[in-house]
Amino acid sequence: MNDHQLKELLNEMTLEEKTGQLMQLATPFFKGASDSGQITGPMQDMGINDKDIINAGSVLGASGAKEIKNIQKKYLESSRLNIPLLFMSDIVHGFKTIFPVPLAIGCSWDMELAEKSAEIAAKEAAVSGVHVSFAPMVDLSRDPRWGRVMESTGEDVFLNSTFARAFVRGFQGNLESDKYKVASCVKHFAAYGAPEGGRDYNTVDMSEWMLRESYLPAYKAALDEGCEMVMTAFNILNGIPSTGNKALMRDLLRKEWGFDGVLISDWGAVKELLPHGVAANEKEAAEQALKAGVDIEMMTSCYVNHLSELIEEGKITEDLLDEAVLRILTLKKKLGLFENPHRFANEEEEKEFILSSEHRAAARELASKSIVLLKNEKVLPLKKEKIALVGPFSMSTDILGPWSWAGAPEDTITLDQGMKNYVADLLTADGCDIETGSEKTLQEAVEKAKQADKIVVALGERSDMSGEAGSRADIRIPEVQVDLLKKIKELGKPVVAVLFNGRPLDIKEVMEHADAVVEAWYPGTEGGHALADILFGKVNPSAKLSMSFPYSVGQVPVYYNHYNTGRPKDAPDAQVRYVSQYLDAPNEALLPFGYGLSYSTFAYSTLEISAETMTKDEPLIISIEVKNTSGTAGEEIVQLYVRDLIGQVVRPLKELKDFQKIHLEAGETQQVNFTITEEQLRYIHPDMEYKSDAGEFEVFVGGNSQDVQSKRFTLID
Repeated sequence: MNDHQLKELLNEMTLEEKTGQLMQLATPFFKGASDSGQITGPMQDMGINDKDIINAGSVLGASGAKEIKNIQKKYLESSRLNIPLLFMSDIVHGFKTIFPVPLAIGCSWDMELAEKSAEIAAKEAAVSGVHVSFAPMVDLSRDPRWGRVMESTGEDVFLNSTFARAFVRGFQGNLESDKYKVASCVKHFAAYGAPEGGRDYNTVDMSEWMLRESYLPAYKAALDEGCEMVMTAFNILNGIPSTGNKALMRDLLRKEWGFDGVLISDWGAVKELLPHGVAANEKEAAEQALKAGVDIEMMTSCYVNHLSELIEEGKITEDLLDEAVLRILTLKKKLGLFENPHRFANEEEEKEFILSSEHRAAARELASKSIVLLKNEKVLPLKKEKIALVGPFSMSTDILGPWSWAGAPEDTITLDQGMKNYVADLLTADGCDIETGSEKTLQEAVEKAKQADKIVVALGERSDMSGEAGSRADIRIPEVQVDLLKKIKELGKPVVAVLFNGRPLDIKEVMEHADAVVEAWYPGTEGGHALADILFGKVNPSAKLSMSFPYSVGQVPVYYNHYNTGRPKDAPDAQVRYVSQYLDAPNEALLPFGYGLSYSTFAYSTLEISAETMTKDEPLIISIEVKNTSGTAGEEIVQLYVRDLIGQVVRPLKELKDFQKIHLEAGETQQVNFTITEEQLRYIHPDMEYKSDAGEFEVFVGGNSQDVQSKRFTLID
C-alpha cells in the first residue's frame, strides 16, 4: 500500500472508525484472546461497547504467535475496511531471554552489546507477534529514590544519548526491510526522571535551560536514529501535564524537532488530566490531548467517547483527527501489516529462537559486562575452596527485575546454580527473607558459614521494591539483611557481598562489613552463570557505574556533573563554615559515576595535549598511555571529561565527552587518543542557542569521574 492509497483509505473511514484507531485496549478486550470474555465490568467502566472494540486500532500486552494471529484474524473478520491491529508491549530489557536491567546495561558502557540485546529482544518479540516495543526509556535519572532509575542508563546526558541510539538501532533497524524488527517507542517525554522527592508520577519543575541542557538530548538522539514512536510522560512540566502539553508536543516535538511519527499516551494518562486538575471532565481531557498531538490513547476512552461530539461542536477540526489517524496508518504501512497482518508471527520460529543457546550466551555476556566490582580486599576471584553461599538471593529466581513480564522463573539461572558449576559441594542457606527473619534461619546460615573458607552473602531488594511505582525514601539494604552480613563477618572469614537491586543504594554498612562487594543489579535470565563467571575469575569485571552511589540519602540527588556555587567547599579561600557543604556528610558520592574495579590494575601515564589552543576548525588530540600493571588480562574504560571554565551560564565541573574501552594483556601498554572538536564544547546559552564560547577549558582523563589527570587549553575564535 502506498501513501496515495493510505489517504484514499482515510477518506473512506467513518468518524467512528477514525476515532477507534486512536484507542488502545489491553488484550482481554479482543476476541481470540486466551483470557477474553471477562471484560463486561471494564467495558462498562470505560463506557465502550463491542462496536468500539471492533474499531480499536491497537492492542496492549499481547504475546505469543498463536494468540496474536488468532486475535488479528477474528478482528479482521469484523473490520469493514480490513485495517489490521497494531500489537504493542513493554519489551524493555528482553522478551523471554531477559537481559540485565537498563541501568546495569548502562554500566557496561558497551554499545555493541546493548544494540545486540535489543536486536535479540526484537527478534523474540517479532516471532511472537509483537509489532512495537515501548523502549528505550531514556529519562535522565539523578535520584535513586525513584524506582524507575532501573529503566534508565544513568545520570549522564552523553552516555544516555549514546545508549538511546544503540537501543533504537537494535530494536528497529530498517523497519521496512529488515527481518525480525519491531518499531521502537522512546519514553517518557519529557523529564519524567526528575520528579520531586523521587516519588513516581510526581511534579517536575525545571527551567527551560535545564530541560534543554540535560533532559532533552537523549530523546532527540533516539529520534535522530529514526525511532518511530514517542510516549508521553505522567508528570507535569511548566505546570501542564505532558499528555495535554501543546507547547511540549506540538511546538517542540513536532514543529521544532520535526517528529512526524506516532505519539502515544502512557497508561490512562489522558483521563489523568482530570485528577491533575486541568480538565473538568473526559470531554475536556480528549480535547486537550488531541490538540497537544497525542495520537493514541492508552487504556482510557476519552477519545472514542467524545471526539465526534467535539468535532460536531467545532471545538476541534476533523483535520486534526485525520492527522492522527494517518500517522497510525502510516506506521501500519511501514510494518507491512496491510500486506501481511501477521508480520513475523510464527509458532515454529518461536520454538527455534526464544531462549536459544545463542540468545542465552548473549545475555550471559552482557550480564558479565554489567556487573560492577565495588570493593575487593584480595578476596576475589574465588578458588575451588570450601565456599558457603547465604542470604535471601542465594537461590532466588527474583533476579530478572521489573519489566520482565515475559520472562519465567523456571528459565532463570540462580546464583547457587551458577556457582555449583565451579564448586559442586557449595554450602547454601537463606539466612533471612528480604525484610524479615528468624533466629532459626539466621543460625542455619551461620552454621553453614562456619564450615567454609570463604562466604558469599547475597543481599538486595525484591524486584517489586523498584521499577514503576517503586519509589523508596529509605534506600538502604533492609536491616535484617545487614544484620545477617554483620553476623557472618563476626566469624572472621573473608566475606563477599553480592547485591541484587534496581537502584544505587546507601551501602555504607555493606562496604564496611564485607571484604569484597559485587553490584549484580538484576542480571537477567543468565544472571547466575554470569555472576559465577565473575566471582571465580573466568570473566574479569570491567563495568563502571553509570549512576553515582550516595553516601547518604540526604545527599540525593547527587551526581558527578554538578555545578559550582559562589562558595565552593574546595575553593582556595574557602571559609571554615560558610561554604556549600553538609555538616554531617561529605558533598561527594560514596561511589562516583564511572567507578568500577577489575582484577587487573591499570596505570595512567602523564596526559598529553596536542596544542594549548584550538580553533573551531582545528580539533585537539588528547593522548595518554594506559598500562596493565597486573598479571591478569583485563578491560579498562578510559573516560574523557571537559570543563568550560568561564561560560555565559554556569558549567558543570566535569562533563563526559567520550570514552574508549580497551583490552590489555598482562603488562601491556596502549596509547589512547581522543579528539576534541569545537562541537563538543557547545552548550545551551541563556537565549537557548546551542553554541560554544571562546575561552579557557580543562580536559580530564581517567578511569572514573574523580580519579583523573587534567590539562588546560584555550578555544579561540
